[in-house]
Amino acid sequence: MYPKIETKRLLYIRLNQTELRSKEYIHLRDAIINDGNVNPSELGRMVILQSIFTESPQHMHEYAQVAMTYVRAYGRPDLFITFTCNLTWDEIKELLLAGQSSSDRHDITVRIFKQKLKSLKDFIIKHYVFGETLLDVFH
Repeated sequence: MYPKIETKRLLYIRLNQTELRSKEYIHLRDAIINDGNVNPSELGRMVILQSIFTESPQHMHEYAQVAMTYVRAYGRPDLFITFTCNLTWDEIKELLLAGQSSSDRHDITVRIFKQKLKSLKDFIIKHYVFGETLLDVFH
């Protein structure tokens, strides 16, 4: 399902470049062509990905800049916590219909995962598990 959604998003971006203000990037195209290493006939059609597209270079650059702002203001992070989903959690099994598996109901799995992640976050922050929290960057 994920590839279908991503294909639709990319198709929308490609077909709606004028509405997405990609004409503002005309200088980028000129710079690529004038670089001398690129033959304009080999370029194809240029499509600019917005920074909201999660795999775009603009998006990654934006997140890196935000991270550096946090580091500058609060110092380097002390912890990097990874939280994974267990498809056999009782909460997931209780919501499945007879004959269904957790892979059949991604919506339930995601909802339970987000609830448990929020519970973990609340526990760490409210009970000062690792001391005082200066910045909450849980997503």
